[in-house]
Amino acid sequence: MKEIILYTDGACSGNPGKGGWGAILFYGDIKKELSGGEAQTTNNRMELTAVIKGLEALKEPCKVDIYSDSAYVVNAFLQGWVTNWQNNGWRSSKGQVLNIDLWKRLLDLCKSHSVSWHKVKGHADNEYNNRCDALARGEIAKQGA
Repeated sequence: MKEIILYTDGACSGNPGKGGWGAILFYGDIKKELSGGEAQTTNNRMELTAVIKGLEALKEPCKVDIYSDSAYVVNAFLQGWVTNWQNNGWRSSKGQVLNIDLWKRLLDLCKSHSVSWHKVKGHADNEYNNRCDALARGEIAKQGA
C-alpha cells in the first residue's frame, strides 16, 4: 500500500464569505499541490473540502497521514465526535451537526484508505501548513473584491 502524506488548510474572508482551500500530497519525492475556492462558504467547509479534495486525488487505496491545523476536522476523528454524530442521527449536544454533506463524503473516502490524523499548529513554523494556507488565501484573492 502506497504511503501518502497530505497537508491541508482552509480559509475564509468573512465567515461566511469567500473561501479557499489548499492541499499538498507527498508520495516519495513526488509533490502535488491542489487548491480551489467557493464564493460563499465558511472556514469549516473549506477545511473539510481541503481534506476531501486531497483524498479524492488518490487513484488507489493508500496509507494516508493527514496533517491539518483544523481542530474541527482532526478532533472529530481523534476524539470520536464523528462516530457519536452518526450514532445520534447527525446531532450533537448543540443540535444538528453542520456540514453533514461534507462529513459523509469524507467518511466515504476514509473507508478506501488507512487514515491517520495529525493536528499541527496553524500559522506557525510548519512549512507545508503555511504553504496550504497560502494556496487557500490565493484562491480567495482570485475571487476579487
